[in-house]
Amino acid sequence: MKDDRADTQVGPYASGDRRGARDETRRGGPACPPEVLAQIADLELVAHIVVEGLVSGLHRSPFHGYSAEFSQYRHYRPGDDLKYVDWKLVARTDRVYTKQFRETTNMASTIVLDTSASMSFPKEVSKFRYAVIVAAALSHVISGQGDAVGLMAGDRIISPRVGRHTLRALLAALSGVEASGRWEAAATVRRAAERLNRRGLLLVLSDFYDDEEATFDELRRAARMGHEVVLFQVMSREEVEFPYRRDLEFADLETGRSIAVNAGLARRDYTDSVAAFLERCRRRAGAEGFQYSLIVTDTPPGRGLRNFLLARRR
Repeated sequence: MKDDRADTQVGPYASGDRRGARDETRRGGPACPPEVLAQIADLELVAHIVVEGLVSGLHRSPFHGYSAEFSQYRHYRPGDDLKYVDWKLVARTDRVYTKQFRETTNMASTIVLDTSASMSFPKEVSKFRYAVIVAAALSHVISGQGDAVGLMAGDRIISPRVGRHTLRALLAALSGVEASGRWEAAATVRRAAERLNRRGLLLVLSDFYDDEEATFDELRRAARMGHEVVLFQVMSREEVEFPYRRDLEFADLETGRSIAVNAGLARRDYTDSVAAFLERCRRRAGAEGFQYSLIVTDTPPGRGLRNFLLARRR
């Protein structure tokens, strides 16, 4: 297949028409179609559209981040902040006590994005553009709850940090990265895991075509280091269902090699092979204790992410 990379700089909102995009948000919310989101050049706005309303109703954070755990009571002392006084205890005992808390560290997470040329398929909404949107939304959610988020996408590396500045730097990096060539999946996962200085969250967005065995070895190693591993397998509907019937020439986007195929005759064998590949990835992830989500690019990103966040809440 030819390189059908989506153009992220065209569309009705590419010039910065935020009012039009907000109208889409009110109509679609987390179900905003991916083809609409892919046309919006402002990635920060895209992330806001996807996230708006996404975690409403979840009642508690889907990620285990910064919190202040109750430690003990102590007698009130002049100058203590009254907001920490336990007034219910005062009513029961006629004594004034304040609560003391032990602060827990915030979660550190790194998003790993597959930048191989295979991710640039198909033309309408490429897997890569879709993964960029999902990565931006995840960054928005994690940063919004006060946790550290970082990125590893090609040569764009951002160490996990807390704050709005880091989020904007991450979104800018996502906006500038492109899918091309091969992706050293195993080496990238290893570097990302090692850059998490403490136990953290490793989120990987990929089609997982590259070096399957070596990649899962490194994911397993990351889990042994204490990291929680989350996999988003991003696929297009064309790859899953192969909706072609006539003689076609398909080109490998990474090597350039091409092959002529009677699509109608090849369809059954192809779809069986893809189904087996996806099931193998799902089973391997489950066996290793990784959280796994298969997302097809014609699914609104907000809907797929909401299912993922709901699953984390259980």
